[in-house]
Amino acid sequence: MTYDQQILKVLTEAGEGGVSVQAIAKHVYNMNCTFFFQPDYEEIRTYVQQYLLRNSKSAQSIIESTGRRGYYRLNTEGSADARQMMLQFREERVEEKEEEKPQQDLSLSLFD
Repeated sequence: MTYDQQILKVLTEAGEGGVSVQAIAKHVYNMNCTFFFQPDYEEIRTYVQQYLLRNSKSAQSIIESTGRRGYYRLNTEGSADARQMMLQFREERVEEKEEEKPQQDLSLSLFD
């Protein structure tokens, strides 16, 4: 998964409230840390910051600023792609809830 996809995934999970550049950078950093490799945090933070600035310029872009300095969210008003990403994420959560139904124990008791 590339940094771009990871940034969009974090923004999708954040929802309408948005999330700060620092928090996005930490999430992306943690997604890329392994036992044998640790990327440079400053490099990832710079990339995330530049990516968000580049992709939040126009009203139709997939990312928008929340009005609070350094906070971004998906632009669900002006971008059909962002709306679709939010719908897909919500559908995944609904499916997870349905799978968590407890199984009823139908085995026979040995001591009755």
